[in-house]
Amino acid sequence: MDTKKNNLKEIITLIAFLIVLNFAGHFFFKRFDLTADKRYTLSKTSLQIISEVKEPLYIDVFLEGQFPGEFKKLQSETQQLLEEFKSENSNIIFQFVNPLENEGEKDKIMQSFMERGLTPINVTLNDKGQQTQEVVFPWAIATYGNRSVKVPLLKNMMGASTAEKVVSSVQHLEYAFANAFNTISKDKQKKVVILNGNGEIQDRYIADFIRAIKDNYYIGPFTLDSVAKSPNNTLKYLKKYDLAIIAKPTETFTDEEKQVLDQFIINGGKTLWLVDPVNMEMDSLYNETGTNLAFPRDLNLNDIFFKYGIRMKPDLIKDIMATPISLATGDKGSATQYTQYPWFFSPMVYPTQGTKHPIVSNLDGIKFEFASPIEVLKNDITKTILLQSSPYSKAIGTPSVVNLNMVSERPEQKDFLNAGNIPVAVLLEGKFHSVYQNRVLPFIDKTFNPIGKENKMIVISDGNIIQNQLDKNNQPLELGYDKWTNNLYANKEFLMNCVNYLLDDNGLINIRSKEVDLPILDKEKVYANYTFSQIITVGVPILILLLFGVLFTFLRKRKYSK
Repeated sequence: MDTKKNNLKEIITLIAFLIVLNFAGHFFFKRFDLTADKRYTLSKTSLQIISEVKEPLYIDVFLEGQFPGEFKKLQSETQQLLEEFKSENSNIIFQFVNPLENEGEKDKIMQSFMERGLTPINVTLNDKGQQTQEVVFPWAIATYGNRSVKVPLLKNMMGASTAEKVVSSVQHLEYAFANAFNTISKDKQKKVVILNGNGEIQDRYIADFIRAIKDNYYIGPFTLDSVAKSPNNTLKYLKKYDLAIIAKPTETFTDEEKQVLDQFIINGGKTLWLVDPVNMEMDSLYNETGTNLAFPRDLNLNDIFFKYGIRMKPDLIKDIMATPISLATGDKGSATQYTQYPWFFSPMVYPTQGTKHPIVSNLDGIKFEFASPIEVLKNDITKTILLQSSPYSKAIGTPSVVNLNMVSERPEQKDFLNAGNIPVAVLLEGKFHSVYQNRVLPFIDKTFNPIGKENKMIVISDGNIIQNQLDKNNQPLELGYDKWTNNLYANKEFLMNCVNYLLDDNGLINIRSKEVDLPILDKEKVYANYTFSQIITVGVPILILLLFGVLFTFLRKRKYSK
C-alpha cells in the first residue's frame, strides 16, 4: 500500500514539475547551439539589424513541395535559421509556401514569378533509378510595411553539383536574410556617385549594377566637366557623396580633375576604380581580319596610383584558366553554327583558396576581359590582394597584335611557370597622402589637406568587369551573364561586395566570411548499400529501443519482486 502511495506521489510530483516547467517556458527562452561550426549562432550584426525591426516583418519562403534531398537540406537549414531570427524578435513571421500547389494555375504563376525575377530551376528526382522532373523556386520574399525585397536562397555556381551549391548557399543564408532585413527596414543613408566626363562606360552597360545598389544607397551621376570652370565648387559638391565609382574611363584626366579626386579621397571619400591600362576591346576584333592592335592607354593616373601604393602596368594577362567565347564556325543548312573556345585574354578568376576576406569569401568564378597586372608597392598603406590570375598565366607586353585565331593555340603549362598569380583587384586601406603633397597645386584650394583620415579604396584592372550585356531589345541583362555562352559569372556579387565593404558601417559584409560544414550523403554509396543503409538508419534505433525496454522491464521486476 505504501509502495502505491509513493508511486502516486512521484507521478503527481513529476506532472506538477512538467506543468511548472512548461509555464516558465513561456517567459524564459533559451536555445543552445551545439554545432561545431556554430551554424545557428547569429552574428552581432544580424542581432543588431533585427533588434530594430519594430513592426511585423513577413517572409514567404517558396521552398515547399517535392524535391531532392539536397533541397530538403536547404529547406531545413532555412527554416532553422529563420527560427533563430524569430526567437530573437517575435515581429519576424515566416511561412513556407508551395507556389505550384494549384496545378490549374501552374503556368500563370510561373510566368508571374519570372517577371518578378524569381527564376525557377528544374531538378531531377531520382529514386532508385526512377527519374521525374520538378520545378523549384529557391527564393524568399521579405515584406516590411510597403517595402519588399527578394532573397536568393540558392547560389549559382558553374560546374558545381547540386550538393556543392547547397553547401555554399547555406553559408550564404544568414548574410542573404540579414541584408534583406537591413534593406527594407532601414532608410537609405549613404550616397554613391557614378563619375562621368572622361569617357566612362555608358549607363545602359552598367544598368544592372546601378539597379542592384539602388536598393541600399542613394545613387546619382556626376560629371567632372565642371572642373574646368569651377574646380572648388565641383570638389565641394563631390564631397557630399560617400563613394565614387570610376567605371572604365577612356579619356585622359586633367591635373585639375585629379586634384578634385585626390582631395575627395583625402577627405574620406571612398573610391572604386575600374581601370583599363590597355586600349583593347572585344568588339574591335569582330572585323574581316579578326585582328586589332592592343596598346597602352594613357589616363594620366600613374602618379596618383603610385602615391597610393600601386602601379597599373600596361600589359595584358594571358591565362590558361580562361572563360569561353562563341565563334561562328560555318554554315549548316540555313543556320550558322557556333562553337565555344577558351579565350586566354579573358581569365576566369577565382578567389585564392583559403582567402578569408569577406569581399571574396565563398565566391564563384569571376569573368575578366583584357585585364592588366597591378603591382603592389611598399608604403604605409595596407594592401590586400582580393583577386589574382591563376598560376598558369603571364603578362604580355603592349603594343601587341591580338587575333581571334589565337583560340586555336594550345599553350603548355611550362610556358607559364613562375609567371602567374598576377594581382588584378587590390584593396587599399590607411591614411592616404595627397599626390600633390609638396607640389604646386593645379588650382588654389584653401581647404587642401596633404594627409587624409583613415580611408579605403579598391582598384580593379579591368573596366569590363562591371559591364552587362544587352538583349535583342537593347534591355540590360543581369551583370555577369554571358548570352553567347549561357554562363553566369559572379561579377555582380563581387562588385556588390566591394560596394558594401567600402560603405559598410554595421559590419554586415563580415557575415559573408562565416563558414558552415554541411555534411551531405553520397548518393552513390547509399544506393550501392541501400539495404544496409536502411538497417542502420531504421533498424538500429528500433533495436536500441527494444533493448532499452527489455532492460527497463527486467530492472523494474527485479526491484519490486523483493
